[in-house]
Amino acid sequence: MKISDLFKTKKVVYSFEIFPPRPTSPIEVVYDALAKMQDLNPDFVSVTYGAGGSGPNSRTCEIVSHIKENYDFEPLAHLTCINSVKKDIEDTLKRLHANQIENILALRGDRNKDGSVANDFLYASELIEYVKQNPHFSVAAACYPEGHPESENLSKDIEYMKLKEDYGAEFFITQLFFDNEDFYRFVEKVRAAGISSPIHVGIMPVTNTKQIERILSLSGSKVPHKLSRLLARYGSDKDAMMQAGILYATEQIVDLLDNNVQGIHLYTMNSPSIARHITQNIDRLLYSENTSR
Repeated sequence: MKISDLFKTKKVVYSFEIFPPRPTSPIEVVYDALAKMQDLNPDFVSVTYGAGGSGPNSRTCEIVSHIKENYDFEPLAHLTCINSVKKDIEDTLKRLHANQIENILALRGDRNKDGSVANDFLYASELIEYVKQNPHFSVAAACYPEGHPESENLSKDIEYMKLKEDYGAEFFITQLFFDNEDFYRFVEKVRAAGISSPIHVGIMPVTNTKQIERILSLSGSKVPHKLSRLLARYGSDKDAMMQAGILYATEQIVDLLDNNVQGIHLYTMNSPSIARHITQNIDRLLYSENTSR
């Protein structure tokens, strides 16, 4: 099933993100996490790209194929391009197609540490255009409510978002953010720019202080005062910070649902416990939203 069709039949789409284990870790760690999340009934599960190498041997391909074979929810394969030559992309698409994977999140990806790139695909829009030559695939793209860290400003970033839609992106998944007001302002600007595709909201529960430091270094997201207070008060208490982070993310989601968001994408950090706590906090709200259309 193409995930883009879910947005036509459901008021609120609900999904998880997981990531492949390190190359030195057994892949069964992820399979175990998936099994423990199965009864939470996400509409789809995305699998990030990069761990275990790139190209057709990426563990991403293996995991999305496992999901397709064993679960009722759809897999979404992340695919990055800036460090891949065209043959890498071709081989990966062939493997995904052979395993009946229909859904791809097309991303530029991070540059190598030395700044070098492969040059065949420099932007996500180029990858989207290339993948869409094969009608088998439904393609999603990323968007950035606070602006991409490398973009000169948010307006320019929205221009690139429109280009992604023009080249075939059928829905967008947001970078994480912690202040919903930033998202609401972003949506107003996006719709004013003529972008009509569904926007699926990425939510990251902050459950420890090391995690937030890494998140900020990678995403450039800002920490609102309310979250900063929680980190200062509970950051040294592991269990308290876990509970506070889950509650903060839950409050974000409840407010987003109240403002007619089209979907929630939970960055689970491969933790069935986090996925379960948040899903149980909002499951009745999701049910009410999707049965009231």
